[in-house]
Amino acid sequence: MTAFADLHHADAPLLLPNAWDHASALALAARGFPAVGTTSLGVAASAGLPDGAAATRDDTLRLALALGSQPFLLSVDAEGGFSDDPDEVAEFARQLWVAGAVGINLEDGLGPPGRHAAKIAAVKSAAPGLFVNARTDTYWLGGGDGDGDGYGDETETLRRLELYQQAGADGVFVPGLTEPRSIDALVKHLTTPLNVLYSPAGPAVPHLADLGVRRISLGSLLYRRALGAAVETMTAVAAGRTPQGTTPSYEEVQALSRPVLSHRAHG
Repeated sequence: MTAFADLHHADAPLLLPNAWDHASALALAARGFPAVGTTSLGVAASAGLPDGAAATRDDTLRLALALGSQPFLLSVDAEGGFSDDPDEVAEFARQLWVAGAVGINLEDGLGPPGRHAAKIAAVKSAAPGLFVNARTDTYWLGGGDGDGDGYGDETETLRRLELYQQAGADGVFVPGLTEPRSIDALVKHLTTPLNVLYSPAGPAVPHLADLGVRRISLGSLLYRRALGAAVETMTAVAAGRTPQGTTPSYEEVQALSRPVLSHRAHG
């Protein structure tokens, strides 16, 4: 088991912050987070590209190359793998592994579950050490908790997740799932760690831990809050007010660009 996989089986859930560039990743790691993920929305929006449209393959790989040698564990949000061809997805995952990433997040987008399972199996064959977090969008795109159309309910979610587990997924991810009873039910049926997306309106981290959640991702929340803070700061300055909140110094931000001399090996 790799160091990243170990974090999914520790006493407390893995709280995974999601970065969108070099500076945000290093700033988060500097606060003691042992692993950092990327956010596809943040990467896409920063490049002026749409999220979820397989438009950021090069940008995602470029960021992985920049961050893979840093002294923290890197997991990459790769949307659906930027292709419907399992072999192409596997080759992209192999490149991430070579770059130093230890995890990949692959979403099914409510597409055919068999196709997604084939992608997972291909990735595990091409990069066995890469932690595959298999995401299903039954709650994210399917209308939320229990909309009764086969998506957003436990039966369809579990059907997909069981298939992804069988294909070799190391963990499973259900963004949009916030109802404690549904979380508890999934945890009891799954054999791999369950990842949920933190929601300010949902259960707090200690409650999610009590429910058996093993990984809690922040997704695009930090990126969206950073944008909000920038606009709020400018609005305050324009109104003659002193901006509130913590502001890193120029020197602190400049230090994030200094090269790291040691290379972190996989493990």
